Amino acid sequence: MKRTVTYVMVGILAVVVVIGAVVWRSRLVASSDEDVRSAVVKRGTMLVTVLASGSVEPQSRVEMAFEVPGLVAAVPVKVGDSVKAGDVLVRLDSKRLALQVQQARASLASAKAQLAQLRAGARPEEVTATEANLRAMQAQVSAVVANLDQLESGASDAQIAAAEAEVASSMAQQKVAYDTHERTMKCVKIPLPDGSKRKICPALGAPEEQARYNLQAADKALAAVQARLDQVLDGADENQVRAARADVWAAAAQRDAAQARLDLLLAGAAEEEIAIVEAQVAQAQLALESAELTLEKAALHAPFDGVVAAVNVAAGERVVAGMPVVVLVDDSTFHVTVTVDEMDVGRLVEGQAAQVTLDSLPDVIIPGTVERIAPAATFEGGVVYYDVVIELASVDAPIRADMTASATIVIEELTDVLTIPTWVVRVERTTGRTYVHRQVGDDVEQVEVDLGVRYEGVAQVLNGLSEADVVVWVEDAPFDFGRQDG
Repeated sequence: MKRTVTYVMVGILAVVVVIGAVVWRSRLVASSDEDVRSAVVKRGTMLVTVLASGSVEPQSRVEMAFEVPGLVAAVPVKVGDSVKAGDVLVRLDSKRLALQVQQARASLASAKAQLAQLRAGARPEEVTATEANLRAMQAQVSAVVANLDQLESGASDAQIAAAEAEVASSMAQQKVAYDTHERTMKCVKIPLPDGSKRKICPALGAPEEQARYNLQAADKALAAVQARLDQVLDGADENQVRAARADVWAAAAQRDAAQARLDLLLAGAAEEEIAIVEAQVAQAQLALESAELTLEKAALHAPFDGVVAAVNVAAGERVVAGMPVVVLVDDSTFHVTVTVDEMDVGRLVEGQAAQVTLDSLPDVIIPGTVERIAPAATFEGGVVYYDVVIELASVDAPIRADMTASATIVIEELTDVLTIPTWVVRVERTTGRTYVHRQVGDDVEQVEVDLGVRYEGVAQVLNGLSEADVVVWVEDAPFDFGRQDG
């Protein structure tokens, strides 16, 4: 009984298969009589590319700022101006900085003059003057030493005699002055016509005043010489001796200083002294260079040929250090920085060709070359991508910085290959077998194919088809096939 059921089931399955085959065959035949979607196997070139988007960037873009604060004196450029390297873009008021440069130059000149004087040695006239000063100091020492010796040894007979003679002379002069004064004080009586007498003093007045002054001077001179005589007779006291000794010490110190000064002049400057002044010269030189550099920083110069993209200040405004005042771009060449997904970046290498289109210039195709691939990824919104720089070729088109761009990077170029559209390719889900339907005359047959690269709706045929074969799309099949679109 079970065997009979089995035979019945096998028979039913066979009938179903036959019926299915008949139906499928009838549909293929029917399809051949209708307008069937078909394609011809062609031989040609396939481009494997990666698509990416980004923006146009100039060769260089720099935001220029002053390193020193100040008041803007002039802005000789405006947005859109073309400038050459070295042109002044903005200038600050530099009067104070110029004065600092002059002061630094003067300090450097002074230090150099001092160094030159040290190296040249003393001038002849300076040596002569110092020698004369030394001789004067030596004479002074001799004088104060002699005076000290005299005080310590006492007066000689000759000195006493000289002092007594001086006293006698002063006494005689004082006597003359006294007698002269007394004569000016005498009065006489003269008879008058009426027989009376009148007393007159003819020397009173100016003569008497002069005589009195001379008498006072003679008295003082006599007292002075008398005091000297007494000193000579009595000898010097202890205070005078101490003062004389102090004079000797002071004179000796001055003489030694004069001798040392002369020795230094004749010996010339020491190496250490020259080294110190040389260091001062070097320091003054650095100060001058620093002041000149600060003065140079009072003007912004274009670092390269380019176009002024932005001007953020005007004359009369005050700027602070580090504030961007001018934006300069080098528009001699452009490049595009695009972002490439991590799934595609592994297929990119420097030097690959690319084609770039701009949203603002959709009809212009700009050739390019992959110049640089970022070594590290950028993460944004959970997506990993890499920056890729594409250098643009020079074209006659109004390219401007920051334009939105789309790039097609050619990964691989396959030449002389067979190609078919991917919409004709079928894949059997259970086995993974890849095949197509090829039309042969009025019949359609299944042909298993080996495919290579698939890109943008086109597949490379490695085996199974020949050039000029016609492949068609069949809607139904006796098994569950899926469609493969590449």
